Amino acid sequence: MKPLDTFDLKILHELQQNAELSMQELGDRVGLSHTPCWRRVKRLENDGVIRKRVTLLDANSLHLAVNVFVHVTLRNHQENGLTLFEESVRDIPEIVECYTVSGDRDFLLRVVVADVSSYEQLLKHSLINLPGVDNLSSTFALRQVKYTTEYPLSAMSSE
Repeated sequence: MKPLDTFDLKILHELQQNAELSMQELGDRVGLSHTPCWRRVKRLENDGVIRKRVTLLDANSLHLAVNVFVHVTLRNHQENGLTLFEESVRDIPEIVECYTVSGDRDFLLRVVVADVSSYEQLLKHSLINLPGVDNLSSTFALRQVKYTTEYPLSAMSSE
């Protein structure tokens, strides 16, 4: 992969703000004409820097405003058990994020549901039945203070 330069970082910044920009609008904002801008976007896509473009939905409007952070501890740490757990997590749509973590827990899940009752049902019917689970600890978010899908590109050095 070619190192990212200033134009690449500008393109990524603009697309994080609005992925619906036309190539002409994007080029105008970053100081490139249509074709060179298009080539850079295609290279960033081919290199996997741009994975896909999505529409961000409002969780409150969809009545999915309850965020639960679930710390998971597994019984054992054999590779097969970890893999089974990770594959099972991918099949539960309410789990929107899953991380392996350091410390005394093995995974951190972010679960999105409509209400506490919905989480209770998910917990009883799915989460406690995930392969290898020894312990689950749930923390309910009271209020979302910050949420962004944007990466801090300004922190990256460019050449």
